[in-house]
Amino acid sequence: MAHETFSPPYTPPEELGTSLKQQGYAVLSPKGIADWLQRPLAELEALHADWDGLPTDEYLKDSGRYRQRRHACFVAEGGALEAAPHRAHWQPVEYNALHGGMQRWFAPMEAATVALPVWRALLLQLAGAASALRGEQRWYIEAHQFRIDTEGGIGRPTPEGAHRDGVDLVAVALVGRHGIKGGETRIFEGRRGERFTLEQPWALMLLDDERMIHESTPIQPLTEGEPGWRDTLVLTCRAGAFQGE
Repeated sequence: MAHETFSPPYTPPEELGTSLKQQGYAVLSPKGIADWLQRPLAELEALHADWDGLPTDEYLKDSGRYRQRRHACFVAEGGALEAAPHRAHWQPVEYNALHGGMQRWFAPMEAATVALPVWRALLLQLAGAASALRGEQRWYIEAHQFRIDTEGGIGRPTPEGAHRDGVDLVAVALVGRHGIKGGETRIFEGRRGERFTLEQPWALMLLDDERMIHESTPIQPLTEGEPGWRDTLVLTCRAGAFQGE
């Protein structure tokens, strides 16, 4: 039986700010993100090799081994971007009932990756989107590279369930999908809900985290016994400080 998917409601890059303010979210197509960054899409696609070597997430409280990840922190202000010293990822239990309240030290992102011009362009554009939403200020950005696999039969992109991240702006880019079904994105504001599947590499969803709750549904292998995985890049912008400071 074919699995049904819903295409994202793509936003033209020039309407991104308006969509974020009015709808609470926006989704850029791969061409849209390339136009938004004014960089060739091939520069983003070249980052995908990193996802093949992500270390296992040792902190999953459901005893799962289906998630690999790396983490890095940055500060953006006035068109300048600086890498912050490597630090633990921390969330309060109010936002992450499963993994909140503990210091999670993940492996840092590769130095060669964060030095790339396309990486700088991406983070500065996100900081600009956050400033358009909340006002010009310093932004504390956390970056998370995730691979969720189906080696155990099922993988949970959001084991904590539908949630907020406790930041101002959340961005989720699909980096790649291989041999899976599921992984549907669901976002909610009160009784209003949207559902769609990010299937094209470097489709990018942005969310006003104060308004929207989000989750991704579990993934399963498309063919039993065959490996499958879903690779994403999650970026968050927060005013004031990193969480836990």
